[in-house]
Amino acid sequence: MKIFAGWRLFAAGLSAGLLTIPALPAMAQEDAPEAIEEERTALQIKADQVVSILNGELDPQYVFTDEFLAAVPPAQLAAISQQFTSQFGPALSVESLDPPEGNRAIIAIRMERAIARGPISIDPADDNRISELLFQSFDPIDDSPAKIEADLSALPGGVSAWFGPMDGGDPAIALNETEQMPLGSTFKLYILAALARDVAEGKRAWGDQITLTTRSFPSGMMQDWPADAPVTLQTLASMMISISDNTATDQLLALLGRDAVLQTVIDSGHSAPQLNDPFLSTREMFLLKGGSDDRLAAYQNADAAMREQVLDGIESEDVPASQIQSAFSSGPIALDVEWFANAPDLANLFRFMRMAADPRAFDIMAINPSMTAATRERWAYVGYKGGSEPGVLNLTWLLSDEAGRDYALVLSWRDDEASLNQTALELIAQRILSLPR
Repeated sequence: MKIFAGWRLFAAGLSAGLLTIPALPAMAQEDAPEAIEEERTALQIKADQVVSILNGELDPQYVFTDEFLAAVPPAQLAAISQQFTSQFGPALSVESLDPPEGNRAIIAIRMERAIARGPISIDPADDNRISELLFQSFDPIDDSPAKIEADLSALPGGVSAWFGPMDGGDPAIALNETEQMPLGSTFKLYILAALARDVAEGKRAWGDQITLTTRSFPSGMMQDWPADAPVTLQTLASMMISISDNTATDQLLALLGRDAVLQTVIDSGHSAPQLNDPFLSTREMFLLKGGSDDRLAAYQNADAAMREQVLDGIESEDVPASQIQSAFSSGPIALDVEWFANAPDLANLFRFMRMAADPRAFDIMAINPSMTAATRERWAYVGYKGGSEPGVLNLTWLLSDEAGRDYALVLSWRDDEASLNQTALELIAQRILSLPR
């Protein structure tokens, strides 16, 4: 299971709509009269070439520094550009370049349905090739909920989406929102809620210290920490949410107990809590999918009580991480063995947390907002958790405006036949977050 802790990075530089493209010698400038070219700065010339690169009209090897292309090969760069143009239409022109001279500026590219903005740099020592290009925002032009829902519906597999205020106001986006979808690591919000509920009730404190006794597989880093390392509950929760650390997750689940977490699922108003019974640890999920086919089939075909028996003793098995990695490298595996919720369930969880959870839980959710700085500035509060494994992607935000009104954005995508192109959903999320409120 690959956990989603932020906008997905494309090698050295794309972060779900943020493209770092580290430049074109004289080629592709032949059509311009020499006198005109002399009046334009090197930065202006390179800015125009960005338009052609996004449209797939220039060979990146003539445009970018060797260092950048080593990190983002031409084929990958072409795929990134195609993602942008499929979402926002072809690049049309350079809208602005500020300043137009020197080696670094803020560039704005007008695309058919958005303005892409961010810094650009050139390297004078390398024929003025582009050494940086970071699209930090895409401001939609003439976008609408209907267009967004159409693009969501066009994604392969099954998609569910909901975006709107949590106080009963009409949602801006609502597509298959009641469909139960696999969550990936977004399920960790239920563990956070159970822990924060205990803190609010005085049963535990964020500063309580325990020792590490569990060990899962990445994502995360705590699987490599020493055995019995002392750690506070706040550290475990922060690692679980901000970098989706699986060992931190399983340690908290072991502390709280799977029944207590499942009770939080029920108490939060989940519409089908039986789908999460028993409430799996990450290690159990990995070992089910990366181990014996017979055991996996037995688990899939069992009721909750029998599933508990299938899981008995599984966590103590010594399985190398390479075996798990190999199992998940071939595409989706048994997507019915997961954690499930629909969009209203997750919105209900946030409502429950507002009432029953210690407020520090929201500080933890805000550590990694997983959006561009420009989008973050549109909200007074942003909390985030996402999750993924091959064939599964979920992106979930709790947002508050300046008036204190809460909103939720929940995007879920499932394809049992193929791995997902995460950037496609992330770019749609940025479009949704840019809609007027």
